[in-house]
Amino acid sequence: MRSAFILPVLFTLLLSSCGSKAQKQDEVFPIEKPDSVWQKQLGPMAYRVLRQAATEPPNSSKLNKEYRSGTFHCGGCGAPLFESTAKFESGSGWPSFDRPIQKAVAYSTDYDLGYTRTEEHCANCGGHLGHVFPDGPRETTGMRHCINGVALKFIPSETKN
Repeated sequence: MRSAFILPVLFTLLLSSCGSKAQKQDEVFPIEKPDSVWQKQLGPMAYRVLRQAATEPPNSSKLNKEYRSGTFHCGGCGAPLFESTAKFESGSGWPSFDRPIQKAVAYSTDYDLGYTRTEEHCANCGGHLGHVFPDGPRETTGMRHCINGVALKFIPSETKN
């Protein structure tokens, strides 16, 4: 019984510490803010993910089950990143998309886990979003943009009467 509680806690601590690095200093983005401003603007977990490249625990985001029509925006600067039509259920535990909005995301190479991954971040503010993998739906792009839910804000489409 005790291990049923301890294992998820340990896993969460491990994931949240993965990639705990400051945003890349050599990149320049249209929106730049001092770290102290980001800390005040974002909650603790959103700050760790968006500004320090941490990872939220799997299956912790309510956006995993978000199926309404709308747009997923950056949780840091509000820039639109993904349309709901690009979202699919990957079973990974994080919101997944087969494609971003054109020019909304930027990429860099991440070696933090000892192997090469493609890191994905907001092209507007540089906030860390997650990673992209080539195991998405083959009938579309074949890509899986595995995104931390805490790095996103969902805005539903307005219903027209």
